[in-house]
Amino acid sequence: MSQGLCESDVEETALDIFRDLGYEVLYGYEVAPGERDQIRNSFEEYLLESGLEDAIFRLNKTLPRDAHEAAQKILTNPGHTTLIQNNKTVHEMLSGGITVEYRRKDGSIGGDQVRLIDFEHPENNEFLVVNQFTIQEGKNHRRPDIVLFINGIPVIIFELKNPTDERATLTIAHNQLQTYMQEIPSFFSYNTMAVISDGIQTRIGTLSASLERFSRWRTIDGAQEAPNHIPEIEVLIRGVCDKKRLLDLIRFFIVFEEDERGNAIKKLAGYHQYHAVNLAVISTETAISDAGDRRCGVVWHTQGSGKSLTMVFYSGKIIQTPSLQNPTILVITDRNDLDDQLFGTFSRCRKLLRQTPIQAEGRDHLKTLLSVASGGVVFTTIQKFFPEDENKETYPLLSDRKNIIVIADEAHRSQYGMHGKVSKKGEISYGFAKYIRDALPNASFIGFTGTPIDLQDKVTRNVFGEYISVYDIQQAIKDKATVPIYYESRIVDIRMNEQIKPLIDQEFEEVTENEEVIRKEKLRTKWAALEAIVGDEKRINEVADDLIRHFKQRSDAIEGKAMIVCMSRRICVELYKALVERQPDWDSHSDNEGFLKVVMTGSAGDEKDFQKHIRPKSGRELLAKRFKDPEDPFKIAIVRDMWLTGFDVPCLHTMYIDKPMKGHTLMQAIARVNRVWRDKPGGLIVDYIGLAEELKKALVTYTESKGKGDPVFDQERIVDKMMEKYEVCCHLFHGFDWSGWRGAPAATRLSILQAGFNYVLDDPERKSDFMQHVLELSQAFALALPHEKAIEIREDVAYFQAVRAQIIKTSEGAGKSEYELNLAVKQIVSKSIVPLGIVDIFKEMGKDVGDISVLSEEFLNDLLKYKNQNVAIAAMTRLLNDQIRARTRKNTTEARKFSEMLEQTINKYNNRKVTTQEILKELAQIAREIREAQQRGEDLGLTEAELAFYDALGVNDSAVVILGDDILKKIAQDLVKTIRENVTIDWSLRESVRAKMRVAIKRILRVNGYPPDKQENAIQTVMQQAELLCSAVAG
Repeated sequence: MSQGLCESDVEETALDIFRDLGYEVLYGYEVAPGERDQIRNSFEEYLLESGLEDAIFRLNKTLPRDAHEAAQKILTNPGHTTLIQNNKTVHEMLSGGITVEYRRKDGSIGGDQVRLIDFEHPENNEFLVVNQFTIQEGKNHRRPDIVLFINGIPVIIFELKNPTDERATLTIAHNQLQTYMQEIPSFFSYNTMAVISDGIQTRIGTLSASLERFSRWRTIDGAQEAPNHIPEIEVLIRGVCDKKRLLDLIRFFIVFEEDERGNAIKKLAGYHQYHAVNLAVISTETAISDAGDRRCGVVWHTQGSGKSLTMVFYSGKIIQTPSLQNPTILVITDRNDLDDQLFGTFSRCRKLLRQTPIQAEGRDHLKTLLSVASGGVVFTTIQKFFPEDENKETYPLLSDRKNIIVIADEAHRSQYGMHGKVSKKGEISYGFAKYIRDALPNASFIGFTGTPIDLQDKVTRNVFGEYISVYDIQQAIKDKATVPIYYESRIVDIRMNEQIKPLIDQEFEEVTENEEVIRKEKLRTKWAALEAIVGDEKRINEVADDLIRHFKQRSDAIEGKAMIVCMSRRICVELYKALVERQPDWDSHSDNEGFLKVVMTGSAGDEKDFQKHIRPKSGRELLAKRFKDPEDPFKIAIVRDMWLTGFDVPCLHTMYIDKPMKGHTLMQAIARVNRVWRDKPGGLIVDYIGLAEELKKALVTYTESKGKGDPVFDQERIVDKMMEKYEVCCHLFHGFDWSGWRGAPAATRLSILQAGFNYVLDDPERKSDFMQHVLELSQAFALALPHEKAIEIREDVAYFQAVRAQIIKTSEGAGKSEYELNLAVKQIVSKSIVPLGIVDIFKEMGKDVGDISVLSEEFLNDLLKYKNQNVAIAAMTRLLNDQIRARTRKNTTEARKFSEMLEQTINKYNNRKVTTQEILKELAQIAREIREAQQRGEDLGLTEAELAFYDALGVNDSAVVILGDDILKKIAQDLVKTIRENVTIDWSLRESVRAKMRVAIKRILRVNGYPPDKQENAIQTVMQQAELLCSAVAG
């Protein structure tokens, strides 16, 4: 009979790959403490001291032994109270070395850096992989499947699962990592990354990453995506753990930031970021060389895929690239708020940069910052490179050094041009590139963009060069780095559309917040006329009514936040007034409170109505922090230009646009809703002004640039998918009438819900199809609301979800995704539904699920008479599974017997061989036998542990006949006594202890006359039971 795959097969596959990569591979039980080849003295040691000492000496031969010992002592005790802070400190030690002080031979105190890893020469490090590596911390002991060590330091943990066990999911693996971190936190202080895999799916992340942030590694060498026939675990190990790549990742591609609540989070580069940065470094070395043209190229990574961090990783690496001679990095944005946001990201990652970034406060300050000989990370806006005297055509020289790298964010703005433009008055103006070339004639340029460069845009290519790396929308959605964006047209007063079209031109696109405040006189008459039409009081009221209704309906289906984009500050303020007039509870005068806020700049000279919404920078930063926090009651932001680029709010799911926009600005704005957050199925753009044509033009640009995937999906597409899934679900209920559900009282709904639950469970194949299709229907429904077709079917969707919820709650629930479990709990439409599930049955009968008295005859009889027999079967099956699992931890022989009985019974039910009443009777009989088993030990005069060994010995019928009960009982008692005397932590992995245990068991069996021909089988069964007893004693 062929054997199926198991967890150990996945483990052995991984170990073989590591061998092929040149790693030393050891088996945990062979090198455990106490074994001949032990690599540590105690299970409480997670740093391999001998390997660490050797590496410190090897890599720091010029330093005295005192320095070596001081470094090892510091590494052993990072000194913080939280795991994430310890991990951050250790990471700084791994990547940068440990600063130590020591006494020189002349008695003076010296200081230096002790290296733990040789990043330049991988061959100087010791790479080791150990499987089943047991760690003890306090009373807890855990055994990770695979641990990867560099120089004795445990830097990667692998948690593996059985690919054929439907309950052994990545969710369970991730949960297990969380348990490890709670129970053996000291071990995780040294962890750089974690891998979870079931052999088919493999994901990598950090100790602070939620499951959705664990990502797939799709390439081995970065040249191309790995073919599908190569297992994901092999792609990841070869792609990440190649020695040179792994050292590179640890050194340059891990950063620590803070989330919206101030909690430290650790981030690891994705495969697209890692390979893009390395390509960019090579391109930069070429551009800056004597033969180079100073054009490093353009990195196009779609919005939401981590572009800002890619810029950080790139900067961190080029700073330490010897051929670039400690370059000065000049980061350019074209807006103050973008400069602040990007500067904030770089500042939080200053450890990687080996220096603190500085923000230029003005032209003079910028000149000072760029007048240095080398080094520095400087932030500025492009406006500081325009001459103060508008009549000047050149900018003064700041530096003629070659090792200056100019990083331009969103490298496709019109301001980046080299050539002059002649105005109607005959005045010539130049773009940023012309002036910065004057100031820094030998600097090299690299561009980062989230949207493609237009094929006709020769200016950008002339300044920055061609694409270095492209990570398009299709790939980002495939990798779940972003979610898809959907478009819904809800134009208020369609007649407006024709009036608007001729008024939109490039000049409107270039209006900025500052220009509206400072240079109002230069606004064109056309713009003012358009603003008057869009900001008409009647129209604003219509938008407000629709928006409130729309957002409330969406909030029923999906949690998160929304942003409203208006074309002027006046309209922002008027729309706010209209909204709070209708929803007074949305208003608040405090920035620390309130559901709705306007975010804009202004001055004391603005109108009185504006003043409530004009805040200093600190006030806007407070609102930004609140809006990013998914739990904060600030749910809707009204903006004009702010927060539309470079502002990440993952929980933002809807953007209402009532402003003419086009091109890159439009694409960047709508990308605010494409961030991954929990189980957000997608983002929605609601168009109140008529952007369809501009979206089509943007799609043309995207396609011409070789981008794959649609930037925006029409909402009708998701509505079509919703209706398709709805029809499938209706078909699954063919012949069953649930029409009485709609609008019925709660009691009637409960009855129809029970009947539908029963109908689905009657057919296992129908159940499987139903669960999947309702999940897909629910996801589409959440995106489609409040489309009229979604409104029409919402009651039916609520019914399908309610039935599905009960099925999930009456099953074990192992391995369900968070989205599935949320659906099981949150009935998004009909909130009057009373939950009906297994817990309710127990409460109804006055029982506790965990109480063995639920197996009483009275309870079993009540279940046999229960009005809904499918519910009773589901309840009884779960109850028996719980009881069997509990017994598995104590009596493996007895549990195996009951498990086989239950499996045979359920198979009969699934194959429709018996009626539900007959199945209930069989389940009740199993329950009685489990109940009676509780009494057997007392009847035989044996403890629970002794009874377990008595059953293990009794598997051999001939032994029972030959020896009789009394001898078997004595053997069982002797075994328990011997095992208790010999138990040690993790004895099951120590071959020497296992060997002694086998000898002791053989002696007991032989002395008591156990049949010799049956002894080997008995020993195997007893050893299994012994492991359970040892675990209980050691724990």
